[in-house]
Amino acid sequence: MDRNALSSADWPTRDGLCALTCALGADHMRWVGGAVRDTLLGHAVNDVDCATLHVPDRVAELCEAASIRTVPTGIDHGTITAILPDGPVEITTLRRDVATDGRRATIAFATEWREDAARRDFTINALYAHPETLEISDYFGGLNDLDARRVRFIGDARERIAEDHLRILRYYRFQARFGSQLDPEAEEACAELADTLKGLSRERIGGELLALLALPDPHPTIARMRERGVLRVILPETGGEQVALLEALIARERTHAIAPAALRRLAALLPSAPDIAETVAARLRLSKAQRARLVAAAQRERGNAEDPRALAYRLTPTVAIDRLLLLGEDPTPLTDWEPPSFPLKGGTIVSRGVAAGPDVARIMQDVEARWIAEGFPDANRVDELLDEMLRQS
Repeated sequence: MDRNALSSADWPTRDGLCALTCALGADHMRWVGGAVRDTLLGHAVNDVDCATLHVPDRVAELCEAASIRTVPTGIDHGTITAILPDGPVEITTLRRDVATDGRRATIAFATEWREDAARRDFTINALYAHPETLEISDYFGGLNDLDARRVRFIGDARERIAEDHLRILRYYRFQARFGSQLDPEAEEACAELADTLKGLSRERIGGELLALLALPDPHPTIARMRERGVLRVILPETGGEQVALLEALIARERTHAIAPAALRRLAALLPSAPDIAETVAARLRLSKAQRARLVAAAQRERGNAEDPRALAYRLTPTVAIDRLLLLGEDPTPLTDWEPPSFPLKGGTIVSRGVAAGPDVARIMQDVEARWIAEGFPDANRVDELLDEMLRQS
């Protein structure tokens, strides 16, 4: 980790962020969280978050005076989003938890940076950077944990999880992304409190699970979640065979230089049964499109080999690649290939003397089947296939 990386990063000097600093006052705000953490680790920064001493109404007033548009995206939790040319920035007033029930927290505004840091989940997420000097405030050893690639809860791990049960899944996601050295207290607390995940909304669980599966290599973490009894709470359908398939799938993605896909990997963690995929999609509150992809990937059976391009034409390239990778078959024929459009229209068949109706549809289907089997030849060959079909009938 480069502790001086902030001084050479480009994002702190963006025009929009400088304008925001002028509006709020450098001593009344700090950059916090992912942007600071990721910069220190040498990772790309996508989102910038800001903590401030100002209450939300005052933030809105100061931004309006500086001609910065704001949206009250999380006003109940003290968050206002500034709409800047470089991208939105969430501005959150310093907070402390008054009461928590594992799903949501009642907060009060705070006046001390350390008090705000104490309510965050992990030490590596509680690093604050002064917007002008870029000096880092580290109240709980986050810099040392970044050096050690250790994901550690702030304070008592069980207390942090009791405040928000989703932190169990966040721990594993952050461990998969940043960690190499396991924290024994965190591991034990997550295993001990795994059943508390049952009280969370399915959307939150689904979102965290898909975010974990989208990481470069979530397999070791997923395997540990199963060993510690955490995975059974959110995905009881997954056994050792499915975890092994996930490992093989990730290796195949790398071999063929195919980008990770969380839904493809989720399919690997399920038996090859569409009804189970339907159940899991409903339980995790997946969107209609996500559900369709997951179910299609689950309809995989060995012994029913199909030409990759024919499969892609029938199901879309995305689903075809999912199936091929899950079955351990070569997806190379689909590289940079787009399914062509079938060049035959019903009107052409009618013009050849076939009465409009079911015969036209049947002939269309028969010609299309031969066109696919021959590898999608050009329109001239389709005309020949049509002539053959008409002669036969």
